[in-house]
Amino acid sequence: MTAIAAGVRRVLLRDLDSLAAQVGAYPSDSDLWKTVPGIANPGGTLALHLAGNLRAYVGAELGQTGYVRDRDAEFSTRGLSRAEVLARVAAARHDVDQALARLPDSALAQRFPQEVGGARLTTGQMLLHLVAHFGYHLGQVDYHRRAVTGGASVPGMIAAKGLVS
Repeated sequence: MTAIAAGVRRVLLRDLDSLAAQVGAYPSDSDLWKTVPGIANPGGTLALHLAGNLRAYVGAELGQTGYVRDRDAEFSTRGLSRAEVLARVAAARHDVDQALARLPDSALAQRFPQEVGGARLTTGQMLLHLVAHFGYHLGQVDYHRRAVTGGASVPGMIAAKGLVS
């Protein structure tokens, strides 16, 4: 595994752990699904979307896990418990960890197996896109949770500690 692939793996695992901390920081299951004016998706929806996205693009495409994504369900499912959402985040973490640990150096320069948004990216470009996409939505989850609960941000959300090999 290249230094870039190893770095992407560490960032995604860190951010999945941060997502789990965010989900766990909601005081109740119902708070995870509350809607807030001006915020289209509640934290639970964003967590399901992030888990499904990584399970599809990293787990299924790069790790050959067999996961079949239901993107529509990521945005329409409501009312799951925090434990159920955390189980999906944990499954995504497992898939990312396993797939990227086995990613050969040569894969980064190869075309990603699936066209995404009408574009053909290399695997390296796709991994960078996934990191940026995850970070964007992770910030939205934090913002939603604070808007719903009035709580402060979760400590260590994007700490650089542990990213250096």
